Amino acid sequence: MLEAFAISFRLRNTYKTNGIIWSLKGIPLVKRLLPASLYASRGLKLFANILSGMWELCSVFLGKALYLLAIYTLAQGMRAASGDSYAHMLLFLTLIGGFLNTQIFDPTKDKFYAICIMRMDAKRYTLANYFYFLLKMLIGFLAFSLLFGSLAGASLVTCLAVPVYVVAVKILFTAKSLADCEKLDKTFNENKPTLMKYACAALFFLAAMAPPYLGYACSERVFWIVTAVLLVPAAFALRYILRFEAYRPIYKALLRPESILANYGGDSEGAAQQLAMQKRITADFTQTSNKSGYPYFNELFMKRHAKILTRAAKRIAFIAALFFAASAVALYMFPGARADVNMLLLTYLPYFLFVMYLINCGKTVTQAMFMNCDHSMLTYRFYRQPKAILALFVERLKYVIAINLLPAGVIALGLPLLLYASGGTAEPLNYVVLFVSIIAMSVFFSVHHMVMYYLLQPYNVNLESKSATYGIVNWITYIVCYSAIRFQLPTLLFGSAISAFCILYAIVAFILAYRLAPKTFKLRN
Repeated sequence: MLEAFAISFRLRNTYKTNGIIWSLKGIPLVKRLLPASLYASRGLKLFANILSGMWELCSVFLGKALYLLAIYTLAQGMRAASGDSYAHMLLFLTLIGGFLNTQIFDPTKDKFYAICIMRMDAKRYTLANYFYFLLKMLIGFLAFSLLFGSLAGASLVTCLAVPVYVVAVKILFTAKSLADCEKLDKTFNENKPTLMKYACAALFFLAAMAPPYLGYACSERVFWIVTAVLLVPAAFALRYILRFEAYRPIYKALLRPESILANYGGDSEGAAQQLAMQKRITADFTQTSNKSGYPYFNELFMKRHAKILTRAAKRIAFIAALFFAASAVALYMFPGARADVNMLLLTYLPYFLFVMYLINCGKTVTQAMFMNCDHSMLTYRFYRQPKAILALFVERLKYVIAINLLPAGVIALGLPLLLYASGGTAEPLNYVVLFVSIIAMSVFFSVHHMVMYYLLQPYNVNLESKSATYGIVNWITYIVCYSAIRFQLPTLLFGSAISAFCILYAIVAFILAYRLAPKTFKLRN
């Protein structure tokens, strides 16, 4: 088993190292300085190995630290005792992680390479890596349960029981999943949870949060008892995992090329994504347009893909409308909450930068454009002419902005109305700024996704993403938007600043697209 783990660890480290080098070579300017021969460079491989080792170390501690930090933070705001609230939330939230993250049923590259390509013994490989997974859980949770548990006021026994409880829950749910596979002759992909699992997760989350908030929580002693009781069934479950023999049939069904983010297997991943989108296309060939040229071409595309492009926007708009209506009714029924809501609306506008990032469908639209149009059309020379690219860019951007304005318009109208219902403001300009800033954010993200698609077109003919720069830009965008939720700024100040920035960004983006898109909008190699 140790030998199997050593081989799998070297394999995982090798493709991570090569992936880091490939990502570096995908960055403009840098790629010209890094020839392909650097894949054999000891110095660069040592650097990449160090980064890979640091990432492996982060996998042991970072996720556990953030999880326990979140529970500790939430426990401070509960009406029940902090230590009891901490233990109570851990008791139920860990159950969610138990059935949503078993490790064995997660289709990853290293499993595909080791079991399907290198033909390693499936059982030995699985058990070796599963025990490594449990060991990381044990070490990571032990370190940070001692830290955050003591800060929350939990006893030493509770802090020591946390990693034991987490590992026991993982083992029990893993054995249950293996037994279900054997009994039902069906493999489960934990990256695609069923509706039942989502419902169970919601119930456990409610059970974790509601009682402590209302002043009721399972005591630390109950947490000790539950942990002790689970040790016996966990031991039998571990025995079942060790004796289970059908790992290869499970992985044969689970590790299909289209189920993992692997480049092996040619265009199977891209074909699967394209097929999934094609199933959602409204194939109504009676649809037509009164326009001509590229506006005609674009309008037909948008009509055929209306099911993909507008359904999410309509749902978000409907949910937002219900939320604002319910909030208005709640303010009428509970006048005491008006002051708090009014304060939030006048200081927490930065939070909506992240909200608008989440609900914007620009990235989904550009994926649909490439998978069902551009990946074929870009093979024709006339489609890559500057005039054609710029004409289609403008037409597409109009539609993307219009789609995103549907939910944005509801939010932009709802916020000023909610501000008025919560007591209003002495500065009437706040109503205008709330409306304008939300619209500006929506337009900004629409422009941003479209311009990034045209300037950093990331896909090759097999629909595989080949641009590290595109991924880095998306990651930076997420980090900036997520960081905004921590700021509390006057609505008038932040709203005016973000609106001005969005307008300036749109102008610069148009100029860049006009000058560079004819050179950059092409198929990747």
